[in-house]
Amino acid sequence: MKTADFFFDLPEALIAQRPPEQRGQSRLMVLDRETRSRSHRMMGDLPTLLEPGSLLVFNNSKVRKARIYGIAESGAQVEFLLLNRRDPHIWTFMAQRSKRRRPGSRYAFEGGLGAEIIDAKELSDQSNIGLRLLRFDSPVDEAWLDRYGHIPLPPYIKREDTPADSDRYQTVYAAVPGSSAAPTAGIHFTREILDTLEARGMETAFITLHVGPGTFLPVRAENIEDHVMHEETYTIDEETAAKIERAKAEKRRIIAVGTTSLRALESAWDETTEKLRRGEGATSIFIYPGYTFKVVNQIFTNFHTPESTLLMLVSAFAGREFILESYKEAREGRYRFFSYGDVMLIQ
Repeated sequence: MKTADFFFDLPEALIAQRPPEQRGQSRLMVLDRETRSRSHRMMGDLPTLLEPGSLLVFNNSKVRKARIYGIAESGAQVEFLLLNRRDPHIWTFMAQRSKRRRPGSRYAFEGGLGAEIIDAKELSDQSNIGLRLLRFDSPVDEAWLDRYGHIPLPPYIKREDTPADSDRYQTVYAAVPGSSAAPTAGIHFTREILDTLEARGMETAFITLHVGPGTFLPVRAENIEDHVMHEETYTIDEETAAKIERAKAEKRRIIAVGTTSLRALESAWDETTEKLRRGEGATSIFIYPGYTFKVVNQIFTNFHTPESTLLMLVSAFAGREFILESYKEAREGRYRFFSYGDVMLIQ
C-alpha cells in the first residue's frame, strides 16, 4: 500500500492554531463503521452516545516543556526538542537540521547552562533514526524545564507558545511527565464531562505512554510497509489491566481515548494468555490497514495529518475509504483539524 493513498488536500484555514475558547466545546463527528454513516454532534454530547458500562482508557502522560533554545558557538540560535532523559546530564533530542548537529558541538542555554552533543552510536538502529545525545554540564530535570523550556507545539501551529498553552496543550488528568507532544484526544475532556461519564455508568482507566517521535514523525517511505516507527515507552498497572480484562470477558465496550492509548493496549495484549502484560513496556507498533485489533472496540480521536501513521491507524480501524470520505465531509463542514481541532468518535 502506498503512502500517497492516504493523502488529502486541507486548506490552511482549517488547521486550528488555538484551542476553542473553553475546553470541551469542540465539534464531534460520530462514525458508525457498521452502517458507514456519520452524524454531527458536540463534545458535550459524548456521555449520551456511549453504552453504559463502556470502559474508556485514557493516556495520563504529561507534556513536559521539552522545547529549548541553545546558542551555538557561531552565535546562531538552535531549537532542540528533548525526548528522553538517560541520566541526570544526558538527554536524547531532535533538532533543526539535525545532520549538522555533530559530536563536539557546544551550545549555551538559559540559566548559564552549557551542553555538548556527544557520540550516539547506541542510537543507530532504525527505531532511533534521527535522534542525538546532548550532555549538559549540570543536571537538567523537570524543574529546569518548567522554568526555561517551552511547550512543544507542533510545527503546523504557526506561532510561539503562550502561558495559556501550558494549560490547554495538556489533559486535565495529566499526571506523569514525559511526553514531547500531547495525547491530544484527551484535551477535549473536562472534569465535568468525566463526572457525567461516571454518573451515566461508564468506567475509566489510565495507561501511560510518553508521546515521542513514533507518534508524530512523517512517513517518508513510498510504501507504508517500509516505514519504521520510533520506539515509545508505556506503563500499564495492575488496576488498569484487570479492568480491561474484565471488560473483555463481560463483552463490554473498550474505548481508546487517543491513538496512543490504543497503541499501548494493542502492544501489551498477549494473544496466548489473552491478558495484558503488566508494568513497563516499549512499542514501535505500526498499525495500518490489514491489522487485526485485539482489544479496542471504539476510538475517540482527533483529525490527523495527511499521509501520517495516525491516519493509517484509524483507516485500519474503520476502512481507508470511509475515513477519507469522512475527512472530506469534515472539510466541507469546516471542522477544525489537528491538535487543537475538533474530534471524532469511531464506533
